[in-house]
Amino acid sequence: MNQTIVQSVDTTFLIIAGISFFFLALVSVAMFYFMFKYSRKKNPVATDITGNTTVEILWTVIPTILVMVMFFYGYSGFKLMRNAPADAMTVKVIGRMWVWNYEYENGIKSDTLFVPTGKPIKLELNSVDVNHSFYIPAFRIKEDAVPGRKNYLWFEPTEDGEYFVECAEYCGLSHSYMLSKIVSLPKDKYDAWYNAPRIDTTKLKTDSLKIDTVKTK
Repeated sequence: MNQTIVQSVDTTFLIIAGISFFFLALVSVAMFYFMFKYSRKKNPVATDITGNTTVEILWTVIPTILVMVMFFYGYSGFKLMRNAPADAMTVKVIGRMWVWNYEYENGIKSDTLFVPTGKPIKLELNSVDVNHSFYIPAFRIKEDAVPGRKNYLWFEPTEDGEYFVECAEYCGLSHSYMLSKIVSLPKDKYDAWYNAPRIDTTKLKTDSLKIDTVKTK
């Protein structure tokens, strides 16, 4: 898989999660501290608390800096995902209720996405009915397939193996069954699959219809 994209997404997630847990702990400790320090038993008479300019500046400046840090990492990852390498292999993805289909540059059509390991893959996303969302958890990428509009994403598998594809946009009653698979192969095995002679299944179906018609007569 593309370690750059995966590492970018994981790093952004860990930074945001780390900041969130830090402030959760800080606020929780401060809350319990003030609960005990200023409880009614210890402070039966309420006292006025005046403002603190330094504290107010700090809790404005520090969150602003943290938000900008999270934005920087998030936007860097987004830019990486939206800029496919110039030498990427293009595969057309067609989403329909409730399957994913793939079309290659040489005309091959498949319901499983076969790719060569170590090669950038650019996917052109299309939908023929409703909104779908092409999601590959292992590669940390997800993009919508919208009717009437072309979209795209890219990834680069670096290890041979099989990876799951899901639809991350509710698209009807069988949405949860809209699954597919990516098979990443060594270049020689992928080339053998890609260049293998194939039977024209469309012609076979047409011939079958002709035979059935003759038998019926």
